[in-house]
Amino acid sequence: MKIEQIYTGCLAQGAYYIESNGEAAIIDPLREVQPYIDQAEKNNAKIKYVFETHFHADFVSGHKDLAAKTGADIVYGPTGMKLGFDAIIAEDGQEFEVGRLKIKLIHTPGHTMESSCYLLFNEDGKEEAIFTGDTLFIGDVGRPDLAQKVIADLTQDKLAGHLYESLRNKIMPLSDDLIVYPAHGAGSACGKNMSKETSDTLGNQKKTNYALQEMTKEEFIKEVTTGLTPPPAYFPQNVMMNIEGYDSIDDVLERGVRPLSPAAFEAAANETGAVLLDTRDAQVFAKGFIPNSINIGIEGSFAVWVGAMIPDLKQEILVIADEGKEEEVITRLARVGYDYAIGFLEGGFESWKKDGREVDTITSLTPEEVAAIETKEGHVNILDVRKNSEFLSEHVLNAENAPLDYINESMLQVDKDKTYYVHCAGGYRSMVFISILKARGFDNLIDINGGFKAIKESEKFEVSDYVCPSTLL
Repeated sequence: MKIEQIYTGCLAQGAYYIESNGEAAIIDPLREVQPYIDQAEKNNAKIKYVFETHFHADFVSGHKDLAAKTGADIVYGPTGMKLGFDAIIAEDGQEFEVGRLKIKLIHTPGHTMESSCYLLFNEDGKEEAIFTGDTLFIGDVGRPDLAQKVIADLTQDKLAGHLYESLRNKIMPLSDDLIVYPAHGAGSACGKNMSKETSDTLGNQKKTNYALQEMTKEEFIKEVTTGLTPPPAYFPQNVMMNIEGYDSIDDVLERGVRPLSPAAFEAAANETGAVLLDTRDAQVFAKGFIPNSINIGIEGSFAVWVGAMIPDLKQEILVIADEGKEEEVITRLARVGYDYAIGFLEGGFESWKKDGREVDTITSLTPEEVAAIETKEGHVNILDVRKNSEFLSEHVLNAENAPLDYINESMLQVDKDKTYYVHCAGGYRSMVFISILKARGFDNLIDINGGFKAIKESEKFEVSDYVCPSTLL
């Protein structure tokens, strides 16, 4: 028996490869499916099932492509949704054989109505592990407000009530020594307070997970719904892609991995209205970039921030990347449903600069340099673009909170005629924020290099008393 967690940091997502006696199953695969196929072929195994824990909102699953390429059956829990592909709609308690293993579907509505967990029995018939999707995380449970965006008569309170019953009647009675393998860890927007750990025993979760402690249903509903903020705009669109189907990843790559000379790149930008997406490091971007391009670095939580910043999945995108990273960028865009990359700048930004084309920059100062300006001028406007929960936990006194997550609302706080010094936690989000506003005509935004971490370490600014972070998103 083989169980492998395939964890993708930029999505904080866990897919799973399970194998026994020449047969394999994949749980919650990513969009690019070739690695799963390669792994099965290397082990002389045939992929028999693609198990989906629910209709994912934060990424486009690879179920459709994987089934098409391997002949595997797609399995979902009970649902009345009309699918755009063939699938087994399993009943609660239905069992599937993978080699000498058995996998039992446990219907656990709450995060979504079709949400299901998969209980794995090992080759000796003993309960070994449970793959909990977004029903149970390490330290948290799935947020119950997403399915209401797709099914109108659901409310987050109704879903939270279902989740309470699912956890207490279906999950908590199981053996303490079961290994819990969730679909996400810290950094995902599918929960509020997930651990950085990506697996644990069920027994330890019963002791430590706030949502599994003794409480009434009413108390549970209040607990899991308090602090929920609106999900990223692309979530409902990803759900529908997972339900209805999508273009093959091969077609998406063929469309997007097209090298364009600087002249062709500029012509495409002018003719299409495509977003110019620069995926280089924030500080490299600041030193020189194509005017009106926005920076979302590939080395950060790239897919999540693209999803939050670009609301239309059908938006055409032109890519600026470090040489050799172009296909990775286009693949990671496709993971969250952005299938309309139409090419990349051949030779990267350096080719643009060597061609003598217009270049823009963003000023980035150290905290010490900003402090010197404050001493000289008596006051500086500091804009903190972290989440509100981060700001409430600890912030520079007199700073203004303008979360990147809600940039269209946050930009209303910015006066074009004033100079602002912008920071996040470490410097990634502040450059996203500044680049987007600069493309919209805001020219007086200066980055604080290193973010709040560097500000605090400099000891040049007064900082509020630390408050332990809440479970707010």
